Amino acid sequence: MTSIDPAVVAELFARGDAARTTSEKGDALEELIVYLFELVPGISNTTRKARNPGGVAEIDVAFWNDGPPDGLRQFDAFILIEAKNWSAKVGYTEIVLFKEKLENRGMSFGILVAASGITGDATSRTAAYNALYSYLSAGRHILILTRAEIEILSSTDELIRLLIRKRLALILSGEIYEDPRTAL
Repeated sequence: MTSIDPAVVAELFARGDAARTTSEKGDALEELIVYLFELVPGISNTTRKARNPGGVAEIDVAFWNDGPPDGLRQFDAFILIEAKNWSAKVGYTEIVLFKEKLENRGMSFGILVAASGITGDATSRTAAYNALYSYLSAGRHILILTRAEIEILSSTDELIRLLIRKRLALILSGEIYEDPRTAL
C-alpha cells in the first residue's frame, strides 16, 4: 500500500480551479491522474496526449499495466484515461466520443475522470448513463471516477478497491458505482 498525499491532490485540483484556460484545467487533472496511477504497483510507461494516426482523436493519459497481485491485475494491460476537468457534468456525447476513441484503438476498457460526474439519472438510465449502459452488451466497460471520489482516497489500495467495485458493479448489474462516502 502506498499513501496518497492529500496535499498533492488538493494542490492539483486548486491549480485546475484557478486555471484561465480549459487546456490548463485539463493539464492539471491529467497531472493528478498521472500522480495517482503511477503510485499503483505495476503501472509504468505513462503517455500523455497521444493522438491517433490522423491526429484527430487524443487519449489524455495512457499507462502500461503489468498487473501484479498488489496492483491492477484484474485490468487490461493498457489503461486509457479521458480527463474532463469541467465544472459541468459530462454528457452523453463525450461518453460516445471516448467509446469511439477506445474502439479505434481496439480497446474495450477505459476510465473517464469526470470531475463533476456525468449527466442523467442512474436509475432511469438517461443521458450519459444511457451511453454507458448501452456499451455493456458489446463488452465495453467505461468506468467513471469523480473529483469527490479522488479527494477522499488515502492510499493506492483504496483506489484499486474502488476501481474493482466500479467494474464489478458495471459488469454484474449494469450499475455505475459511486463511492457512498461521496453521497450528498
